[in-house]
Amino acid sequence: MSQRRAELLMPAGNLRKLKMAVLYGADAVYLGTPDMSLRTKSEFSLDEVIEGVEFCHAHGKRAYLTLNLFSHNRDIPKLAEYVETVRKVRPDGLIIADPGVFQFVRDHAPDLPLHISTQSNVASWLSVDFWKAQGADMVVLAREVSYDELAEIREKCQDIKLEAFIHGAMCMTYSGRCLLSNFMAERGSNQGNCANSCRWNYKLRMRLKDGTVEALDITDDNIGMFEFLLEEGCRPGELMPIEEDGRGSYILNSRDLCLMPKLDDYLKIGIDSLKVEGRGKSEYYVAVTARAYRMAIDDWYADPEGWNPQPYMAELASVGNRGYTLAFHDGRLTNYAHDYEHTASLAAWEYAGVVSGLREDAFLVEVKNKLEAGDVLELVSPIARDTVLLRLYAFENAETGDMQEVVQGGTRTTIRIPFSAFDHEDEGDLKARIPALTVLRKEKALSVEQWNRLRLDGLVQGLERTGSRNDAAYEKRRDALAAAIEADPGPRRFRTNRTGTDGCCGKGCNGCLMFWQDDQYARAREALLLRKQGEQLSRAEARSLKDHAAE
Repeated sequence: MSQRRAELLMPAGNLRKLKMAVLYGADAVYLGTPDMSLRTKSEFSLDEVIEGVEFCHAHGKRAYLTLNLFSHNRDIPKLAEYVETVRKVRPDGLIIADPGVFQFVRDHAPDLPLHISTQSNVASWLSVDFWKAQGADMVVLAREVSYDELAEIREKCQDIKLEAFIHGAMCMTYSGRCLLSNFMAERGSNQGNCANSCRWNYKLRMRLKDGTVEALDITDDNIGMFEFLLEEGCRPGELMPIEEDGRGSYILNSRDLCLMPKLDDYLKIGIDSLKVEGRGKSEYYVAVTARAYRMAIDDWYADPEGWNPQPYMAELASVGNRGYTLAFHDGRLTNYAHDYEHTASLAAWEYAGVVSGLREDAFLVEVKNKLEAGDVLELVSPIARDTVLLRLYAFENAETGDMQEVVQGGTRTTIRIPFSAFDHEDEGDLKARIPALTVLRKEKALSVEQWNRLRLDGLVQGLERTGSRNDAAYEKRRDALAAAIEADPGPRRFRTNRTGTDGCCGKGCNGCLMFWQDDQYARAREALLLRKQGEQLSRAEARSLKDHAAE
């Protein structure tokens, strides 16, 4: 087992996300300005980059700056100012893809550690050795490197740091070497401005001889009349069948990378930096993903033999995703790595709000998505393993004092949650566990189609994790999703019940009127007070308590 201890490297798309990443357990963050890195939507000014680096250092964390643009002549005059400015705050590394930029920084700031970006497509120990000879301190390996290849690179390249992606969006092409977005939307995919054209829904159209274009509507009545074939230019006569129905297809849509089920492999061989993608993603994504991997990494080092990925996968399931895949871990992609029916990021939870401040007697929470009376808010502590659950039936506007049963997301509303609302939490403990920038989540109501998508995603994760195939089960779940897409969406439903005994969700939250204010639930109160906050009643207990209350 390697003695190298891996760092958790998180993305930071703006200053607040950077602070959240640090708060929730990142050892290091990577960030950059929009004009000098592959993220045109980055929200960092150069002054904020400096502030971010200083914040990381003040908290004992590392900060890597992305300078991974492919330079044009117009970029060169800005390089000198950028390098001279950032070297004053001494970042822990500059991530570079362009050999010319690499040489420029080596010549003008030889004191700065240089990291080779994944955009350089390093996939062999020979390439790692090349960059080491040029003076690189760390190499970020291409996502296409399999685990066996990675282990061999680690074995042959002991005296340079290696970084590998473990989580985040996957590109359908070779580590971002794509021009599809440029062609379809005139947005530079390799300058961080990708339109994600690969994730669009594509449908077959036919052009008639008179120049008009018609939809080719495939139905049960006419499907037998058509067969669609591809012929590649160098293989005349070799006809390859393709299939399409009336919904179109997401033929280039990759699921999201998630190597949590194989994280122990990466820790065993001593990969120096474990990288999470997502500078353009939400605060909630940064916080919860960092929390899950922080717990997983620490638990593996504490007990490698007893480590199990499932608790952390459950945490990652609360973050919107396109379904998770192991991608190239085993050497090649399978059809399980792509979702041809559905492309949206999805989870049964959503970002409810963030603690924007603490008053002497209350939390202030900035609302992020719609809150309704009866919602259970889950405060996801960055410090403690256990979360805190609170059901509220009205929300106090912190500015006006008005009580509201519904608060709309996107209105920049801040609500006040008094500590007295937490029925059996110690106030001092609450303040210690729930600092400013703590995120809150809540369950999200999903359609039948969306629940079917999640079931298919779960099946695929299990098949990839075990290395097995079950085409019959896969096709059954895929067909159920396809049928749901075509059907009436129907009402949306939550993962758990919402109200009443017919209905208590069984989470045992603070503030649940059904448990804490009604005599008929005395046994439920007694049962829940004997266990840790947020621990759920079992199904058997819930049935027993319901039957007793009815007597």
